[in-house]
Amino acid sequence: MRLRNVKSAFDTIHTYDAVVENPQDYKGRWREFFGNDNPIYIEIGMGKGRFLMEHAMNNPDINYIGFEKFTVVLVKALERYQRQGHELTNLKVIRIFAEHMLDIFEENEVDRVYLNFSDPWPKDRHYKRRLTYRGFLEKYRHVMKPEGCVIFKTDNDPLFDFSLEEIEAAGMNIDKVTRDLHNSDYLDGNVMTEYEAKFHKQGKNINMVEASF
Repeated sequence: MRLRNVKSAFDTIHTYDAVVENPQDYKGRWREFFGNDNPIYIEIGMGKGRFLMEHAMNNPDINYIGFEKFTVVLVKALERYQRQGHELTNLKVIRIFAEHMLDIFEENEVDRVYLNFSDPWPKDRHYKRRLTYRGFLEKYRHVMKPEGCVIFKTDNDPLFDFSLEEIEAAGMNIDKVTRDLHNSDYLDGNVMTEYEAKFHKQGKNINMVEASF
């Protein structure tokens, strides 16, 4: 189905069981929502869903929640979800901005945060909008367990430099870091996003950092 406008996309997302309506109602109760005590991993900006769906299929003992604020993009992810042929009970998606995550999760409720090829917001005056800005890192700290971690991948070298500085400023520990993921010791278990597959094919280096609080 071709979506010609945002309104038709918005109407469509409500027809999928994977979409969580009123996610704020489950703050502090996500394990009750999933019906188990499995870890909760979230991806902020899930795009068309390739990364999160592959993880969910490979790890049924982990609960995954994808954030996507763009309605048309979210519908494309949901169409992919439907095409894969069976329901992934450990995968849910939320149409919401990352700025509101404290309304969605209670303290110590999340085990891992994935940030994949986030918008670089290249203009200097927009730096606070970058998902690796220290203000966002503090939000991740609030909702994550003490042993949790943030994993960030990007092809954008200036954004990666900025992110490393913000991680240090936030008092986080860098556990893994590479500026060429596909020629590093950290490639095992890596799941590529649509953007990563495209950039890797073009020969672009992929930056990755894993940091904990």
